[in-house]
Amino acid sequence: MKVEDSSSNSSMAITITVEKDGFYEVNGTRQEPTVSLHMLAGASKLRRQLRDTNELIVCPGVYDGLSARVAMEVGFKALYMTGAGTTASRLGMADLGLAQLYDMRTNAEMIANLDPYGPPLIADMDTGYGGPLMVSKSVQQYISAGVAGFHIEDQIQNKRCGHLAGKRVVDIEEYLTRIRAAKLTKDRLHSDIVLIARTDALQQHGYDECIKRLKAARDLGADVGLLEGFTSKEQARQAVQDLAPWPLLLNMVENGAGPVITTKEAQQMGFRIMIFSFASLAPAYLGIKGALERLKTDGITGIPDGLGPKKIFEVCGLMDSVRIDTDAGGSGFKNGV
Repeated sequence: MKVEDSSSNSSMAITITVEKDGFYEVNGTRQEPTVSLHMLAGASKLRRQLRDTNELIVCPGVYDGLSARVAMEVGFKALYMTGAGTTASRLGMADLGLAQLYDMRTNAEMIANLDPYGPPLIADMDTGYGGPLMVSKSVQQYISAGVAGFHIEDQIQNKRCGHLAGKRVVDIEEYLTRIRAAKLTKDRLHSDIVLIARTDALQQHGYDECIKRLKAARDLGADVGLLEGFTSKEQARQAVQDLAPWPLLLNMVENGAGPVITTKEAQQMGFRIMIFSFASLAPAYLGIKGALERLKTDGITGIPDGLGPKKIFEVCGLMDSVRIDTDAGGSGFKNGV
């Protein structure tokens, strides 16, 4: 066969003969077969999904190790670390900008490294936690944590959940400073991490200002756009059209400020990524509350048969731990688990 030399216009003919034992000859020289497996890190995997497919990347919102493990068990191809869920689970507080870089980065790092070559993780980065220097530090720490993508927004530092009233945003120049600092940092570190520009300006300034801000962020090199808090399906569909072919992310919060949009509808509208921020948090609240109410009234939680400690531990990688110990020659599990 012929192989083109990419460094010049010349070409060379190479004859490869494959033998039955798996060995092969290259121009008469016998070679031992080798197999090289290149495992894609999360950022590169997410970037390829955006570039090479037209599929809607659906990311359930996870907020801790267990919720992330369950999402992986179900088979999702990507995950989203919610800032609201991180604040609620780690601090026991409402999403009012109280979680800072340390809280968010350490949580994201734990989730992303449950399986470093598994589903890529998109993580909330709020406002970047300060001026350009803090934005740069935040991006660098997210990259080293193994995060695949992040969104950074234009709310003031004293921010709040995107589905609460009373949001305020910085002026467009300050917002673009954040985007520029994030872009310069990821480029300096030669990272594939996906930069998602988010705007929360709809409440305060209206739709046209949101499109203006997202177009400016796109022009600075942001990879994906996120307009938070759509008031109608028509508005969501219009945003995709107004920013095409730039990929947009849809944050779906059921019982939030906007309409309920299904994954099928989002795909038809042209969105490329869809996150469900409260997909784990709200059901966890209902399940925990119901079990504790039964404990208080009936003296027992009423957990279904078969859902014992071992099942939970299996979801959290019990058998992988057993395999690692056994393969290394350890005896920690010789009597079973």
